[in-house]
Amino acid sequence: MIYVDADACPVKAEVERVATRHRLQTYVVSNGGLRPSQNPLVENVIVPDGPDVADMWIAERAGPGDVVITGDIPLAAKCVEAGARVLKHNGEALTAANIGNVLATRDLMADLRAADPFRQGGGKGFTKADRSRFLDALERILQAIKRETP
Repeated sequence: MIYVDADACPVKAEVERVATRHRLQTYVVSNGGLRPSQNPLVENVIVPDGPDVADMWIAERAGPGDVVITGDIPLAAKCVEAGARVLKHNGEALTAANIGNVLATRDLMADLRAADPFRQGGGKGFTKADRSRFLDALERILQAIKRETP
């Protein structure tokens, strides 16, 4: 299965296209406001408003053999710990080997932003190259899962 943390996900259409090709059930989880897919393999899950409600829904279900698409690092850490494969929107895989460093960097940047209220910017825009890397990474992960599954 594929779980998409969908509220700010720029690659929902790409996930649906790849999931359909692999005939994988996909859950697009959000607080609402997204146009539902007509694809029978894609289920839109609307969770109540509230901090991290969509993240909790995904974290409670994702496990070995599943793929989670998210830019939320704490959610990624929970899913990696549960055995799921995690991809950021730019195709970067978050794994047991790198999630600790990614979490530490996230916390450091949050501290720097809190210490300097005049700090501007910091985020990069999402590019065609990011989209391409994401598609390639998702395909590679799904192929790897197929090879590993008896």
